[in-house]
Amino acid sequence: MQALLVRAPHRVLRAEKFYAAVFDWNFQRYPGAPAYYGMATTGESNPGINGALFQRTPDSETTLTMETDSIEKSTAKILAEGGTVVQDKTPIPSMGWFATYKDTEGNKFGLFTNDPNAA
Repeated sequence: MQALLVRAPHRVLRAEKFYAAVFDWNFQRYPGAPAYYGMATTGESNPGINGALFQRTPDSETTLTMETDSIEKSTAKILAEGGTVVQDKTPIPSMGWFATYKDTEGNKFGLFTNDPNAA
């Protein structure tokens, strides 16, 4: 699994400018995504991960999200091991699907499955 997403600060445009300047990341906006969603491309030649910035809400926090081949299979494993579902499988239009969970210690994390047909 590859880490992908980070919940962003309230001032996402300022955060976007910060990460672009510090790490030379590029951001692409996705119309139709919930609130603000900026996909970050970190480049192919340097070590790093691709990621995204989300608009922070009052109950949000930094959330590590991993890519998986099947959210459904991973959800079954999470539940079998004592984890819980926070947000069911949800589309990111033309990109894929994500879901959010809590582990046995109450830490939130997410899963993402690539699917350009997600709507």
